Amino acid sequence: MIVEVADFKIEPAKHQEFGQALKHAAETVLSRATGYRGHSILSCVETQGRYVLTVQWETVGDHTIGFRQSPAFANWRAIIGPFFAQPPHVEHFAIVDSKSF
Repeated sequence: MIVEVADFKIEPAKHQEFGQALKHAAETVLSRATGYRGHSILSCVETQGRYVLTVQWETVGDHTIGFRQSPAFANWRAIIGPFFAQPPHVEHFAIVDSKSF
């Protein structure tokens, strides 16, 4: 399993609206993707307009090929893309250690 970390910068005035849109997109589009295992949405306390999305995938390819090259990705971007102040920064990580909250 790998973890995608996406860092979003949003116009501060649209902070709440983006949070709702991101949750909706994750529940209706992302969660149906092949290889999807779960996600979390974090809203920055210090910087209004910053969100971090983590997504657990079976493989990097499930995200970069299976999801990003599918019609579902266009739906995903249609929901959340209009809020971007700049393109999100996305990287993939291997889990070294983990403990549930």
